[in-house]
Amino acid sequence: MPKVICLILGGGRGTRLYPLTKSRSKPAVPIGGKYRLIDIPISNCIHSGLSRIFVLTQFNSVSLHRHIANTYKFDPFGGSFVEILAAQQTMQHEGWYQGTADAVRRNIPYFTDTHYDLVLILSGDQLYRMDFQDMIRTHVESKAEATIAALPVPEQEARSCGIMQLDATGRVIDFEEKPKTTAALERVRTDPNWMAKLGIEAAGRPYLASMGIYLFNRSTLVELLASSEATDFGKEIFPQAIADHRVQAHLFDGYWEDIGTVAAFHKANIDLTRPDAPFDFIYGNHPIFTRPRYLPCSRLAGVTVRDSLISDGCHIGKGSVIENSVIGVRAQIAENVTIRNSYIMGSDGYETEKQVAANLRANRPNLGIGAGSHIENAIIDKNPRIGKNVKILNEAGVLDSEDAAHFVIHDKIVVIPKFTIIPDGSVI
Repeated sequence: MPKVICLILGGGRGTRLYPLTKSRSKPAVPIGGKYRLIDIPISNCIHSGLSRIFVLTQFNSVSLHRHIANTYKFDPFGGSFVEILAAQQTMQHEGWYQGTADAVRRNIPYFTDTHYDLVLILSGDQLYRMDFQDMIRTHVESKAEATIAALPVPEQEARSCGIMQLDATGRVIDFEEKPKTTAALERVRTDPNWMAKLGIEAAGRPYLASMGIYLFNRSTLVELLASSEATDFGKEIFPQAIADHRVQAHLFDGYWEDIGTVAAFHKANIDLTRPDAPFDFIYGNHPIFTRPRYLPCSRLAGVTVRDSLISDGCHIGKGSVIENSVIGVRAQIAENVTIRNSYIMGSDGYETEKQVAANLRANRPNLGIGAGSHIENAIIDKNPRIGKNVKILNEAGVLDSEDAAHFVIHDKIVVIPKFTIIPDGSVI
């Protein structure tokens, strides 16, 4: 088998996920109650037998570094590692990474000093489960110089994706970024019968969208990066590779969600609470790994819970109702609180009796969610201090709004930033 190095891109600003990325990088955003987005690609690599992994970071990367250092520890004699490659000033470069391709270009020495045959490039903000050995097999058997993962999508989704046109062998011969016209869509349409021969039913999805997962021969990748000043893989490097090299498509037909916006992030978390959830963090012999925490069991006192996920170390008071929601670690929820269709990320620690007394003297809400509060269609970031009888409902149906001090609304979803204090009786 070829020797593979994995590069996970995690350095972007994550502006579309703001304010969740106000004080952390996008791959460090908590998901599913107790995981981080970065856990997804790393776990997929480990289960695929690929345990040499670099994570390229730049913005707000401290919490991401801490999480990786506390989570992924390997036998020191086995050669496995998950290491951070943070943006840094060098004699050749003094500025920040200018894009995904530029980030990889600046770190070429780290995967050329050791002999690797293939370079697998992944995103740090996607939710999926994939065995990369299948992709490697497609790459080797087709004698490709580059391979890209492709997902069948319907016409409506195709208009907002990068769509590939293939020949009869599965080689990528053209690429259309967000095709809008009927002619453009027809040109990149894939014959459903051809997909069926590979065991994938199109079922109204005749377009193959790029998943942003790339596999390159090491020499090909170095050549592409050295021959131009392109800064982005999807918009520049990939189209360039199609023109000059053999690029193969690897078809994937499982669950895949790009967690690029607040709306997508909220939907992905709430979908986890469904009885027929499309994704499960514990799945046979392919679970998603994360940092081990030594927390007590959650305590629920006379609580009504329906279709929800409750993480470790929580305390939920009497009379509270939790429906279709994800409750993160150490969440403190007082009595008679109603939470629906929301993600409560929890807290990084507990308050002592001394701290609670100090809160009382300062007329400051305790850590968590106060009694009688009502929260729907919201994301409450970590360490909130939400007072008593607070309503976070967006009853006016505001689509987008920003109040930097207390909340942000994206696609009608209210986001309460980390460490926010909301006084008793507030209405949002």
